[in-house]
Amino acid sequence: MIALEGLAKAFHGRPVLRDVSLEVPTGQNTVIIGYSGSGKSVTLKLVVGLYQADAGIVRVDGDTVQQMNREQLTELRGRVGYVFQFAALFDSMTVAENIRLGLLRRKCPEEEIALRVAESLAVVGLSGTEDRYPAELSGGMRKRVGIARAIALKPRYILYDEPTAGLDPVTSAVMNQLMMRTRDLGVTGLVVTHDMHSAFTVGDRIAMLYDGVIRQSGTAAEIRATADPVVRQFIEGRPDDSAPAPAVRRSPA
Repeated sequence: MIALEGLAKAFHGRPVLRDVSLEVPTGQNTVIIGYSGSGKSVTLKLVVGLYQADAGIVRVDGDTVQQMNREQLTELRGRVGYVFQFAALFDSMTVAENIRLGLLRRKCPEEEIALRVAESLAVVGLSGTEDRYPAELSGGMRKRVGIARAIALKPRYILYDEPTAGLDPVTSAVMNQLMMRTRDLGVTGLVVTHDMHSAFTVGDRIAMLYDGVIRQSGTAAEIRATADPVVRQFIEGRPDDSAPAPAVRRSPA
């Protein structure tokens, strides 16, 4: 299980997270929703030690991330796959080479590497793309390669950073299916998004990050039925009722 306890993080004196506590149950997809700039992606980076918290604790399977040395962090990132918002593929490498990289660092045998590359691409529906370069792929395909790269390492967890951002509705639906499929394969997911359709499609549990804290968390059904006005406004996509209406310019008669 992933557990966040009282996390705080500021950048250049500006607090982003103030007191974030959340448990990510094993075998489920937990979705963190929130406005742009609310610290969702920062939270993911704290989980794998890409950022260090100013206060609080991150635990993965009972191990405290802040206490890990470089070797331990490398081992952690083998247990926790990370799908970046823009895929973060190496443009000079083919699809297969991008997926192989983490397996080579683990010193996996060549036969096993070839098998895992083929298996992971089959899971995301991209068999036959091994020799193509990222520039030859659509944005959705690049994100699917990012998922293939993560699952090739057979992680216990996968962190998804805005997996449907910038995708058309059909490609977004494919990404949602992949996140549910990896959960069904026994991988625990932690997803950050502001896409409420995706959140309700893939999320077993949903938590809203607001003003540096978890405003509310619960099952997808509990969040749908929330009476919290801030959460309700966000999931319904309503503008702030307190904001002044824009002035209407009238043409001269």
